[in-house]
Amino acid sequence: MNQQTAFVQPALRAKAASAAALALMFGIFVLAGVGFAGASVIHNAAHDSRHSFAFPCH
Repeated sequence: MNQQTAFVQPALRAKAASAAALALMFGIFVLAGVGFAGASVIHNAAHDSRHSFAFPCH
């Protein structure tokens, strides 16, 4: 292992750890947002998403 590759490993681990932390925070945000949102808000969001993909729902 040369000196250059010795510094690459910690940098990759730091990037992976920050990506995992960001994904975890986003997941918690989504779960909390859905958990505290009213049923009509969730229905309207799903309804609008279906229309944005040109998928008919009614």
